[in-house]
Amino acid sequence: MQNSPLNRVRKVRARRGRPHGPSPWAAAQSAKSVGSDSSAGSASSAGPAGAAGAAGPSARSLVARVVGSPWFRADARADLTASLVVFLVALPLCVGVAVASGVPAELGLVTGIVGGLLTGLLPGSSLQVSGPAAGLTVLVYEAVREYGLGALGVLVLIAGLLQMTMGALGIGRWFRAISVAVVHGMLAGIGLVLIAGQLYALADAKAPAGGLEKIGSLPGLVVDTAGSSAALTAVAVGAGTIAVLVLWPRWPRGARALPAPLAAVALATVVVAVLGLPVARVEVQGLLASVQPPGAADFALLADVGVLGTVLAFTLIASAESLFSAAAVDRLHDGPRTEYNKELIAQGAGNAVCGVLGALPMTAVIVRSSANVRAGARTKMSRVLHGAWLLIFAVLFPAALGVIPLAALAGVLVHAGWKLIPLRELGPLWRQHRGEAVVLMVTAVAIVATNMFEGVIIGLLMAVAKAAWETSHVHVRVENAPVSGGGAASAGTAASGEPAAAGPAADGTAAAGTVRVRVLGSANFLRLPKLLDELEKLTHSLPRERGVELDLSGLRHADHACRVALETWAERHAPAASGPAATLKALPSEA
Repeated sequence: MQNSPLNRVRKVRARRGRPHGPSPWAAAQSAKSVGSDSSAGSASSAGPAGAAGAAGPSARSLVARVVGSPWFRADARADLTASLVVFLVALPLCVGVAVASGVPAELGLVTGIVGGLLTGLLPGSSLQVSGPAAGLTVLVYEAVREYGLGALGVLVLIAGLLQMTMGALGIGRWFRAISVAVVHGMLAGIGLVLIAGQLYALADAKAPAGGLEKIGSLPGLVVDTAGSSAALTAVAVGAGTIAVLVLWPRWPRGARALPAPLAAVALATVVVAVLGLPVARVEVQGLLASVQPPGAADFALLADVGVLGTVLAFTLIASAESLFSAAAVDRLHDGPRTEYNKELIAQGAGNAVCGVLGALPMTAVIVRSSANVRAGARTKMSRVLHGAWLLIFAVLFPAALGVIPLAALAGVLVHAGWKLIPLRELGPLWRQHRGEAVVLMVTAVAIVATNMFEGVIIGLLMAVAKAAWETSHVHVRVENAPVSGGGAASAGTAASGEPAAAGPAADGTAAAGTVRVRVLGSANFLRLPKLLDELEKLTHSLPRERGVELDLSGLRHADHACRVALETWAERHAPAASGPAATLKALPSEA
């Protein structure tokens, strides 16, 4: 408690010579008691009129004490400043994600508003900010293209209800058990498809449908762009936007004044407007016109198996991205930790409302969340206020969206897609955990080659197979084995070069001239070929007069396939056989 954020704030105030002051709750209670006493005194002396006259001053005193407390002023200033920073970061991303998803730009703002005003108020994570995310862009685009814009609300609504159910059942914490390699591979695959699709938007061209088609058609896009002056102009605007995104953070004064995405889009918009460049701009429909709740015919699509698969993909990806983001945000601050089940319920409630409004799905977004923390946010009010600023902008300045070039938003999303690819982590991961790197790359390639849902399923199956393979390690140790020249190895020498625990001469459990073979670890069907090969190799290398004792007391587990195979091997090498005699010892019982 000595180093809590509140104590550090109080120490700073003490050094500045300012009093700590009571908390808003203490101030409210104090004012309430004072107000009650004064009201009672007035009522007894002046009757009902006196009580009514005293009620006004006591209420004003309550407000004055709450608003005037130093604690309230400090947090309010910090949260207000942070909310403005997050609003400036979120605005271009909300619009860009909506345009890239193939829906009206206003729907991205609607999702950001719900993420701030609703999800921001609910318990779970105190500083994490939610809204439309680039990670779901590809999946939303495919769903809208396949089932229509009207079905989007149904998909998001059902996904939100599933998230709330999982949170209520306590499943939220189990998302931490998902392989990090699968999540990184999912984001890398999304980033690759997102970049490939937005390269077409950079040139004001229409992108093909699938991931492989987008990549395969890139040479044709280059040829078409080179022969069109309008396309080259749009590419120049998008490339300039990407350059500003990369260079802007290296200018500390500018980065403190404006977030890089807003600065890049604003500069591109000004250049296009001043020079009168012939590039496509965002189409504006109006906030109310864009909100289209799903109808009864849209719910009939739930009978389609493909729609259910898309709902599961929405649920899995949005939940995993939100909870992984929460874990990352928790490492950025010293405040309250995330309650995963409550956060999953909050995300589900936000997505349910977005579904009713026909808007984009939401997740917690690490870019906005980290900006919120770094801007000095202290309570959840910063994310609530950011939603209020988005609402004010959408209501008062909707025409401002119509001047934004599509190529500039495409540049923002190309940059966002590039950041989704973990290139910096891939090298160390390959050197230290090669299996994890393989899972990551297979997941990413599968998403590009098939679709989001199938790619994630393939990645999860790869991770499970890898875990099963790694937990099925089995070691064979040989004691009192023969050495080259016809002699025998000393007790305690293993065939693999590892020291054995004890030899026959030490504990007397094996008869003279008998070789003890100890099998250690966990034996299942995945390791059975290697185990049988080592046993066969051993029996072929022994003289016929020497027997073999197969000691399985060191096995933690042996599945049915291994039990049958080891019993069969022992029977084949029984004393009556022509080869070395074999006996079986301590085969573990099946659970």
